[in-house]
Amino acid sequence: MAGVTTRKPAAAVRELPHPELADIRLENVLAALADPLRLAVVRTLAECGESALTCSALELPVSKSTSTHHFRVLRESGVITQDYRGTAKMNALRRADLDTLFPGLLDSVLAAAAREPAGGAAR
Repeated sequence: MAGVTTRKPAAAVRELPHPELADIRLENVLAALADPLRLAVVRTLAECGESALTCSALELPVSKSTSTHHFRVLRESGVITQDYRGTAKMNALRRADLDTLFPGLLDSVLAAAAREPAGGAAR
């Protein structure tokens, strides 16, 4: 039919759930950071400051579905935010939120991770 579109609005399809600040739990954050691949993502995002990176810029040595799982765990635990810009899913560290809730935690975890031997995320 001419003039009829069946596409849903992009915002409705592309909205990703994130926990509110009050719902971020320490045990979920620690569990998310305990995985070497997820910790590598967080380290990379921390190095970028407030910049957001696409999932493809944060290459992980796993399948796409496993990579998606790791990003979802980080998002649902409150460690990162994810939003769509066009077709790209952008990832940013929720540093300010984590520093507010757990002062010094992220800096301590990142400092400890920096002392790990190179290639620690590949275990």
